[in-house]
Amino acid sequence: MRSDDVKTGYTRAPNRSLIRSLGISEDEMDQPFVGVANSWNTIVPGHTHLRTLSQRVREGVAAGGGTPFEFNTIGICDGIAMGHEGMRYSLPSRDTIADSVELMIQAHRFDGIVCICTCDKIVPGMLMAAVRCNIPAIVLTGGNMLPGHRQGCDLSLTQVFEGVGKVAGGSMTEEELCELEAEALPGCGSCQGLYTANTMACMTEALGMSLPGCATTPAVYAQKMRLSYQTGKRIVDLVRSQVLPRDIINPVSLRNAIRVDMALGGSTNTVLHLMAIASEAGVPFDIQEFNRISREIPHIASMQPGGPYSMQALHHAGGIPAVLRQIRSHLEDNITVSGKSIHEIADSVGYVDEQVIRPTKNPVHVSGGLMILSGSLAPDGAVIKSGAVDENMWTHTGPARVFDGEQAAMNAILSKSIQEGDVIVIRYEGPIGGPGMPEMLAPTSAIAGIGYTRVALVTDGRFSGGTRGPCIGHVCPEAAAGGPIALVEDGDLISIDLEMRKVEIKVDPGELVRRKNAWKAFKKPLSGVLERYAAAVGQADHGAVLR
Repeated sequence: MRSDDVKTGYTRAPNRSLIRSLGISEDEMDQPFVGVANSWNTIVPGHTHLRTLSQRVREGVAAGGGTPFEFNTIGICDGIAMGHEGMRYSLPSRDTIADSVELMIQAHRFDGIVCICTCDKIVPGMLMAAVRCNIPAIVLTGGNMLPGHRQGCDLSLTQVFEGVGKVAGGSMTEEELCELEAEALPGCGSCQGLYTANTMACMTEALGMSLPGCATTPAVYAQKMRLSYQTGKRIVDLVRSQVLPRDIINPVSLRNAIRVDMALGGSTNTVLHLMAIASEAGVPFDIQEFNRISREIPHIASMQPGGPYSMQALHHAGGIPAVLRQIRSHLEDNITVSGKSIHEIADSVGYVDEQVIRPTKNPVHVSGGLMILSGSLAPDGAVIKSGAVDENMWTHTGPARVFDGEQAAMNAILSKSIQEGDVIVIRYEGPIGGPGMPEMLAPTSAIAGIGYTRVALVTDGRFSGGTRGPCIGHVCPEAAAGGPIALVEDGDLISIDLEMRKVEIKVDPGELVRRKNAWKAFKKPLSGVLERYAAAVGQADHGAVLR
């Protein structure tokens, strides 16, 4: 066992002495040492209950014959960080989390690791650490929040963000918005729709790194406690059988995860995070794999924010195992941490609510819920959540309204100086230029809330999973790297064609060359984490991983 490095032989007497000071017994000293990485804190709604889950995990580890040692990582709430400078720190936190888990694993020589996590960057950060260290690992995602409720309608965080636009547009009063914000989020868990946090939980289960049912079980259900205990027991089995993360996370499981992503119409951020996980696992993976699979797998679940169904509804419909059942013929078989293969999990499903998770012959859309676009505005690719775009905006050409930063665009939207038909271009918000590639839920929600129906948005930044509408992100190369998005001027025609998977700038190539020659990089004054991050981060089409 790896833990022998700190507990075996007379030369390790000082190490053992420190471990004994924790109250560890002889029996516990002889057992596998299991790290329990927990992102618990009291500022993130998705994390406030994780101490309760970790207690059950530790009990499960002990029951399975292991010795658990718990430690913490950081965790940022993207919703609280949204719309101000704090959002620039969210994506960099993914790498800090991966680094911190690696440091604890390697320094203390754990034999296995349980990752307890919820929310947007924490789940992928822990998965990155798991495949990087490649010791037996299992992930317990913390579960989703129950829907809010007001005047006979279910609520989620998206309605609150869109309420800001409604107040600006005059269709809602500030008092009504205040009532809405108080009732939308009733307790702990990740926000209710298929936003990034819940999408990444689904990806974790689809990859085979969490137990069946884990992704969609609400945070407050007793089932989540049982899953926690089972997760703790199972990690000891994985240690004994030496099933490693890189045995599970491979080209097959990554393709299966994308298939589930397409079937559900998940967050655009999954492209970023799955690419980063593949990079850490040493798996060559091209961004165009998403397009290939989106043509193969139909969109079969109309999930919030683009549709009516919450994560709770998806859970009651059968969860991720039911999704696997519906797309069974498209899945490649692979092992999972549960001991069952992907096909075995799909075949064990006895019930699917086909109103929520449709059969592939009766899809919401015939192609998957995400697309990779390319073209003269995004030579290295861009991402759109096509499953949340009204079909009358699948093709659109309009004049560019260019903003060097999110706040300037937000001011223009709220002042209603944007016209129907415009294509808002927000640039210098990429991994380097942001830095940190901030999410744009505030402007996209304001567009929807005000009532615009024919306004598109294009950015080298990111979107929250709560974004809906014709919003194109991750434009590569980004403006700060001299990509074509840096050369767009007000009034240039931007053409979007989702059928052809294209986003183009309709400007003479010679004129673009002239602009390129005159272009000067725009650099923001930086310090601390953001300065180091901007100097080391790569482009979004490769997962925005640190070089």
